[in-house]
Amino acid sequence: MADNAVDPTLLEQLKKLQAKYNVMGQDLSSYLDGLLYSDYLTYWDYIHLDTLLSLQSPKTHFPDEKVFIVYHQITELYFNLVLWELEQMANHENPDEAFFVARLGRVNRYFHQLRDSFSIMVEGMEKDQFLKFRMSLLPASGFQSAQYRLIEICSTDMINLVNIAEREAVNEYSDIDVQLEKLYWRSGATELATGKKTLTLQQFEEKYMAWFKATGMRYRDKNIRKRYLKYFPQSAPVIAALREFDILANVLWPLAHLKAAGHYLNKNAEDIKATGGTNWQKFLPPRFQKIMFFPELWSPTEKEEWGKAAFMANPMELIHKH
Repeated sequence: MADNAVDPTLLEQLKKLQAKYNVMGQDLSSYLDGLLYSDYLTYWDYIHLDTLLSLQSPKTHFPDEKVFIVYHQITELYFNLVLWELEQMANHENPDEAFFVARLGRVNRYFHQLRDSFSIMVEGMEKDQFLKFRMSLLPASGFQSAQYRLIEICSTDMINLVNIAEREAVNEYSDIDVQLEKLYWRSGATELATGKKTLTLQQFEEKYMAWFKATGMRYRDKNIRKRYLKYFPQSAPVIAALREFDILANVLWPLAHLKAAGHYLNKNAEDIKATGGTNWQKFLPPRFQKIMFFPELWSPTEKEEWGKAAFMANPMELIHKH
């Protein structure tokens, strides 16, 4: 091949590109000019590293507050990845078993990371620092994580998120406003002394309830439970992955959260002030709420033992026992 000859493979690629841009009514030459003049991409520009590292703004001088901020930012990024996978599963026109199991596998890996990451909170901050800087953050709370509530809404029917004491009265076909009013977590941000809504809950509802309702309406017929029942009701691999998801999201993750809260806040009444007075002792334990995304996948005994010591002896062994 002569030195000035053009590689035939390159010519073929140019023809394909030209055909692509012709369909769009675009001029390939202009795009090639843009490629010629553009700078090389760098790692730090691609992930916006400088911006990312500028997003920590401690409110106090305590060094461990940065640990607290970064940990919660990482958690929200994992929640965002979970939502990204759930969205693909919900919107795929004709998902096959391999696609569904693969996406559930991703979701479960994210939740494994989230569960295991709580050691950063439990062992990675000095309690005295935490109790002091946490008071400067009121009424903000991890309770106000909208993405976690969206994960719940995208995963199951709204009725399965209703306070357990009111589920029979609020049936699956109730108006969505009725179901939203009785969501289990709304009773978890009430003042311990009066039972009234905390400012934490008031702020959260004002900002997000319209979004939660819109998401609930959009996912009413395509949440992950509905997709499972429609496409894979007899699939052992899908069922195993869904059971693992249920355990991780509704037992192991809340228990890890509970352990972290108890480590810092379960000593005396003064410590509890750091939550803004929210009723976390009743809100976090899964044995009280019995939230299950896929209740048909659990036996009566498993439901009864949900979150209890007997259930937790070896929870991951339960996945393949259905």
